[in-house]
Amino acid sequence: MGRNRTTSRRWSRATLGAAPLSVAVAVGLLLAPGTAGATPATPAPATPAAPATPDDAARLVAEANQQLAVLDEQVHEAQLTVTQHQESAAAAAATAAQADAVLAGYAPQLAAIAQTSGTSQSRMAAFLTGDSAADVVQQMTTLDLIAAHTEGLLAEVSVAQRAAEQARAEADAAAAQATTALAELERQQAEVQTRQEQYERDYASLSAAAQAAVRTSVAGPSLAAPDTDAVVAAAPSGDVGAVLEAALAQVGDDYVWGGTGPDGFDCSGLTGFAYRAAGVSLPHSSRAQSRLGVAVSRDELQPGDLVYFGSPVYHVGIYVGNGKMVHARTFGMPVAVTSVDIGDYAGARRVL
Repeated sequence: MGRNRTTSRRWSRATLGAAPLSVAVAVGLLLAPGTAGATPATPAPATPAAPATPDDAARLVAEANQQLAVLDEQVHEAQLTVTQHQESAAAAAATAAQADAVLAGYAPQLAAIAQTSGTSQSRMAAFLTGDSAADVVQQMTTLDLIAAHTEGLLAEVSVAQRAAEQARAEADAAAAQATTALAELERQQAEVQTRQEQYERDYASLSAAAQAAVRTSVAGPSLAAPDTDAVVAAAPSGDVGAVLEAALAQVGDDYVWGGTGPDGFDCSGLTGFAYRAAGVSLPHSSRAQSRLGVAVSRDELQPGDLVYFGSPVYHVGIYVGNGKMVHARTFGMPVAVTSVDIGDYAGARRVL
């Protein structure tokens, strides 16, 4: 597997991969985070003077990285919203199809009523043509039964028709929501692509020392990875051991915007990849992952717990014990083991 490559991802309608909303740095475009909903693009502020020193440039890139992480998470959440709308639209369409099928089932009976309505005798005709009083009563009784049946059937048809119309309206509304959410996500992703590339250019323009300073500022210094066998052996369960083994096996792999493996990851992509080793599916969103399982206090952390950062949450990693975590933190820094205490620690969740 490659190490420290300059890596980015192209996003498309087909993949709908999540990507950060944005920030261009070093040339001075620092964008404040917005919401993940259908909001207009924030106009870029005027470009300030270029950084005066290498330290200033590194500081600006580090600040931009933080904003990029927050905005990255907004697009992950927008992707989940799109998926939810698409699932709702599909379910509503299925309900509408079922309602239409029920309505169509009445067609033969309605056709039979229409065919006989012109030839059925009226009550007066029955009276005039009856051979006897008993015959007249029988014909009138039959007519009453037919009328009652017809009235009941028409009432059922009316109910089925209203249900079908409501189901179709709900399906149309759900499809419209999905289309709107998808269009907004694609707009965000197009903007993101440009700003990711700008960020990568700004990062590449720094000296090696300045790049190292950015990585340390954002994620803390990389630490020696613990012995995987020892960590797995000390895991509270076999499933947790599988998660830890999968996560630690990725140390050194590239950070990739929106990456879910097997050769490149973003933060929630790595945690999701590791948890799949235990048969657990996690949403590709650090914020969504921070709502799973049960809350765990800082002093109760166990290996395998998800640790998350920021308010709102923008980063997640996996605790491996002894105050350390494995995580995919940022562009330019491969998957690494670092201290949990890198700033912005917000909490932990136990999923297994």
